[in-house]
Amino acid sequence: MKPTRLMSPPGTYFVTFSTFQRTRLFLIESYVRLFLKTLYQYRRQGKFQLHAFVLMPDHVHLLFTPAEALTLERAIQLIKGGYSHAVGQQIGHRGIWQKGFTDHRIRDANDFSGHRLYIHQNPVMGKLASSPLEYRYCSAFPGFKLDAWPPAA
Repeated sequence: MKPTRLMSPPGTYFVTFSTFQRTRLFLIESYVRLFLKTLYQYRRQGKFQLHAFVLMPDHVHLLFTPAEALTLERAIQLIKGGYSHAVGQQIGHRGIWQKGFTDHRIRDANDFSGHRLYIHQNPVMGKLASSPLEYRYCSAFPGFKLDAWPPAA
C-alpha cells in the first residue's frame, strides 16, 4: 500500500521538487521563461505569496505561502501541473517532473531567513554563479517581484 501524504497545515514552506530523472531542463532559456511565467501567473491569481525561488538545472526551490483556501499539495500541483501543461502545448515535451516534493514548514523569522539564504546561495554552491545577484533564474537577481513574509500570528 502506498503511503499518503497528510494535508499540510497553513503556513509558509520551503519546497523542493526535481525534474524527471534529474534532466537538466532549466539550462534551456525557453523552459525557464515558461516556468517563471507559470509561477508568476498563479502568484497574480492569489494562489500563493512568493518569497524566494531558484531554478537550478534539474530542480526548483521555492519559499512561499499558499493562499488560505489552498493546501500546500494543491499549490504544488498547480505549479507543476500548470507548467507541464504549458510545456506540452508550446514545446511538446512530456514527463517534466519527478513525482512528489519535499517540504519544510517555516517556524520563525530565523528559519525563514536561513531558507531564503539557502535558496539564494544555491547557484553559488552549484558553481553556476559567483554571486546570487548574477544568477538570472534566482529571486536574488534584481527585478523579480516578491512578497514579504507574513509571519505566523
